[in-house]
Amino acid sequence: MRRWAIILTVAIWVTPAYSKIDRKEVVQSFNPVRHESSNSSPVQVGNGNFAFGVDVTGLQTFMPFGTLSSWGWHNFSLPIAPGQTSPADFTGLDWWTHGRLVNYDQPNPAEPLISNWMVQNPQRINLGRIGFSFGNETVTETNLSDKSQTLDLYSGTIVSRFEVSGSQVKVKTSVDPGSDSVAIQVESDLLRGGQLGVFFDYPYPDVNKFDAPFVGVWNATSQHTTSLQKSPNQAHITHTIDTITYYTAIQWSGNASINGPLNSTHRYVLQPRGDSSLDLTINFSPKSNQTRDDASLIAKSSADWWQDYWETGAFIDLTRSQNKNATELQRRIILSQYLLAVNEAGQDPPQESGLVNNGWYGKFHLEMVVWHLMHWGRWGKWALLNRSMPGVYERFLPTSIQRAQDQGYAGARWGKMSDPRGRSAPGEINSLLIWQQPHPFYLAENEYRAFPNQKTLQKWDEILTETAEFMVSFAWYNTSTGIIHVPLAMEPIIIQTGFYDLGPPMYPVSENTSPNATFNPTFELAYWRFGLTTAAKWKTRQHLPVPTSWLHVAHNLAPLPIINNTYPIYQDIPNMWTDPTTVSDHPAMLGIFGLLPPSPDLNLTVMRNTADKIASVWDLANLYGWDFPLLATNAARLGRPGKAVEYLLDANFVFDDVGMPVGGPRVATPYFPAAGGLLLAVAMMAGGWDGSESGSESVGKRFPGGWRVDVEGFEAAL
Repeated sequence: MRRWAIILTVAIWVTPAYSKIDRKEVVQSFNPVRHESSNSSPVQVGNGNFAFGVDVTGLQTFMPFGTLSSWGWHNFSLPIAPGQTSPADFTGLDWWTHGRLVNYDQPNPAEPLISNWMVQNPQRINLGRIGFSFGNETVTETNLSDKSQTLDLYSGTIVSRFEVSGSQVKVKTSVDPGSDSVAIQVESDLLRGGQLGVFFDYPYPDVNKFDAPFVGVWNATSQHTTSLQKSPNQAHITHTIDTITYYTAIQWSGNASINGPLNSTHRYVLQPRGDSSLDLTINFSPKSNQTRDDASLIAKSSADWWQDYWETGAFIDLTRSQNKNATELQRRIILSQYLLAVNEAGQDPPQESGLVNNGWYGKFHLEMVVWHLMHWGRWGKWALLNRSMPGVYERFLPTSIQRAQDQGYAGARWGKMSDPRGRSAPGEINSLLIWQQPHPFYLAENEYRAFPNQKTLQKWDEILTETAEFMVSFAWYNTSTGIIHVPLAMEPIIIQTGFYDLGPPMYPVSENTSPNATFNPTFELAYWRFGLTTAAKWKTRQHLPVPTSWLHVAHNLAPLPIINNTYPIYQDIPNMWTDPTTVSDHPAMLGIFGLLPPSPDLNLTVMRNTADKIASVWDLANLYGWDFPLLATNAARLGRPGKAVEYLLDANFVFDDVGMPVGGPRVATPYFPAAGGLLLAVAMMAGGWDGSESGSESVGKRFPGGWRVDVEGFEAAL
């Protein structure tokens, strides 16, 4: 049976217990409002698999923001070179790994064309642009007046108003929760006389590692084709790019005609006449003849879905704290919840920029799935997490087993920068990174805590088994140090032999160390032990035998390394706290007592020393967004709630006016692991963790003194 979460309403002073939070009031108090278009981030509507970003007109009139989907991908043609005619001709590179050569998927200088092609392909595509046309007038945003745009978070609807040519225009924009369909409802006298219409335009893909803030090339019109089919109140546009074809189905009410393409472009214009309103539905699909509801039904479906989204699962209300930091944290929480449902609740793990624009060619990073997705479970929204998990691991299992076998390992070795079919893009970091490996255990164990039943055990069992088998075979038995406890019969035998090491070659979380010198990284050692221990629990819960090798490696992994009474990035790293490079990337060692529950060999004094050292010397300006929630989870477990909030509101951890997490110095905006990490950290502070104080009074202790904290539905973290 499911273990139901306890609903609590708490505060630092006396407040009525179990009072219901007015979620609608809290949510709508943070509705974003704009009076001009941003040149860096859109306002969006979407459903997790499809998103539509708009400028201040409610469409993409002046800013070609993205219309992105889970299915919209493109491959450029493979360049042909002697001996290189298909991806199967790619050979990668061999590295010495503990006395043997292991082949890794890394760009080979002798195969530059195939190597580059495999990194850059496929790319996620922008499905199309929809905007207003103004008859024969040339109109820019400066010609608009009285511009106002509000995103109603509670209904998932954008309402935009502006005046042009002396007339008002009102636009409502929403997306169907169950299909890749946009609903547009326009009211204006300009429609009656043909002075206002709607255009549709199509770009060609681009090959950019970061294609932001806009996606695609709009002037390469000769490299792709579009065609139009018309019928009463409907039209279909077919778009072919190289070997892919997809379709735009357009449906409208009232008297209107559509024509195009115009002037050697891929632009089509729908021109209404005779009525002051226009209801319009646009569906994008890889299949033709898709059915769709009219705009009013989609708008209602959107409102119903979003109301259910906000009213179910966990919730936190800080609005009665009368504190500017509490207000800003609440703003980030609400806007992150909205944007992650729009961008990161799809059939695949999301790319770093969701469905806003393209980062890393639109591919997702498998090592980031916990930061992108685990908040769904922690906030009680398991249905959204289950859209992609564990399904993506099931799909990727065959290729991951093959990857391990090709390298001489057992089990499944999960990739990193992946396309939807599970092929990991070649790269030195991509092929040598290892901290994505235990993620399935973290995801599965959290799900089992919410649903402790046989169904949960069975759905994850094969994935966890194959994952554990690789982790055991990857750990290298170092005979020069330590002891091993061998469980035989009833009495274990202690043999003076060695420890199991991790690496080299490998990259830890930080990605900026020398792979041939990196071994026994602090976070990965703790995560390896957590994963293998969880693997054993999973078998025990099913009354199945636990492989001896799993416990053998888990019990005899190298101890957490310590340098000068602090935890370093990895064992024996030189100049741990003085090398600027060392203190300028992910401070992952804090994750062993933050993201993860404490391992048996955790020393809290050393942990506090490490947190203090990081606070004093780390280059916070150079961090990625999810690093700040990582820092916050550690501070919370150490009993430092003020420091936790300080990290979540750090000057280098920025969310713009519509809640997009700013990328920072090294990645494009938005960078959504920051938003997912924020919600993960807040859930831990709101619900506590195993071993923390329980009860209503304890919640307030995990937030700064003087805050009013009301929570509903959170469970304790691991």
